[in-house]
Amino acid sequence: MISEQLKAKLQAISGAENYDDSRAGRLVYSYDATPQFQSLPDAVIAPRTTQETAEIVKLCNENGIPLVPRGSGTNLCAGTCPTEGGIVLLFKHMNRILEIDEENLTATVEPGVITLDLIHAVEEKGLFYPPDPSSMKISTIGGNINENSGGLRGLKYGVTRDYVMGLEVVLANGDIIKTGGKLAKDVAGYDLTRLFVGSEGTLGIVTKAILKLIPMPEDKMTMLALYQDLEAAAKSVSKIIAGKIIPTTLEFLDQPTLRVVEDFAKIGLPTDVKAVLLIEQDGPTDVVKRDMLKMAAICEEEHAVSVRVAESEEEADGLRTARRSALSALARLKPTTILEDATVPRSEIAKMVVATNEIAEKYSLNICTFGHAGDGNLHPTCLTDVRDHEEIERVEKAFEEIFIKAIELGGTITGEHGVGVMKAPYLELKAGKEGIAAMKAIKTSFDPNNIMNPGKMFAKDSRKRVVVSK
Repeated sequence: MISEQLKAKLQAISGAENYDDSRAGRLVYSYDATPQFQSLPDAVIAPRTTQETAEIVKLCNENGIPLVPRGSGTNLCAGTCPTEGGIVLLFKHMNRILEIDEENLTATVEPGVITLDLIHAVEEKGLFYPPDPSSMKISTIGGNINENSGGLRGLKYGVTRDYVMGLEVVLANGDIIKTGGKLAKDVAGYDLTRLFVGSEGTLGIVTKAILKLIPMPEDKMTMLALYQDLEAAAKSVSKIIAGKIIPTTLEFLDQPTLRVVEDFAKIGLPTDVKAVLLIEQDGPTDVVKRDMLKMAAICEEEHAVSVRVAESEEEADGLRTARRSALSALARLKPTTILEDATVPRSEIAKMVVATNEIAEKYSLNICTFGHAGDGNLHPTCLTDVRDHEEIERVEKAFEEIFIKAIELGGTITGEHGVGVMKAPYLELKAGKEGIAAMKAIKTSFDPNNIMNPGKMFAKDSRKRVVVSK
């Protein structure tokens, strides 16, 4: 709990108008986009500067108050759910693009900048920021950095960490450090920049980021390949990569997902096929055309029933938008939608798709599968109802088997959603006891009082999702 004395000090830092401990205000920030997790914070604070953030953190550290940094709450692993109470740090005021440096090809931004706003701002200057999570219309750069977010373009261009060149971070004791910079090369000491990216707010609070930009690609083409066989679609993915072609986007949707997305988007997607590959390539015009022809031939060799190139940018954008809307479309069908992101090597995509379907059948569940097939990142999505406790138990068992299968195939329990609370019980499957111990040692050295997003990453005793209330 926050004493009246501490409350007065916090309000003196951020302004009374930026401090909210009303029940309504706390309720708004008691959950994120993850089903089954909710817990009231003690208060919500919106700092206006790095210095204010540092003063807030220092006070909380001295008083043992947990801190949870939060962007727009699109998190899918309960990473921004304040499960141990404390204070939610909201960065709605720190939302400026501070600089777009065309000489060094960088953008310097505050954590509250909306991802799509940054993308549009740099595109106006003929530059390109590739990371494009499906939530990019509302997700923030700070949230993307904390979760190391991916996106549809991840196959060719990588994920958020590949574009973070430097950070300003407030540590648990209130110290402010700067890592990296506008440098093509920098090996001075440990790579703290990469350590903070994907640390889910458990090591420090990001208050500024220097992001890498690249020139805008010259041309872009989009193609849709239709299949009546899931394995054939998955094999096409492996064959395209083995053919030394790296497309910008190589997305997979199964038939149940297709039907729901088409009903939602109404853009003429085929719903009578078992699977679709959405393929996009960008770059010099001659290279794009060559690659598209090669990929079309591969899809046809692997028994695609139709291969069609989008005839206009409007049609291509409609296809991309439909894919990004998959989760929203599926969420309309049942009260609870549980989206996961088990990831395997590209060569194991077919086995993972088949295994997921078998597991769904074993537990009598409705699991739709879509995702970034080109980088092995599949999103098995279960449509269920949290009020049906018997079915939720089956869902838990099914996803545990899916994670185990992904590990068996050389994969991981999460490719882009993060660990948070929801994946914490399974982290040891991937990292092992020794790996967990090493991570905990890093956490303790940065945050000895465990105030930075406590309760995340490292499991308690149970492997069950828990509804936390307060």
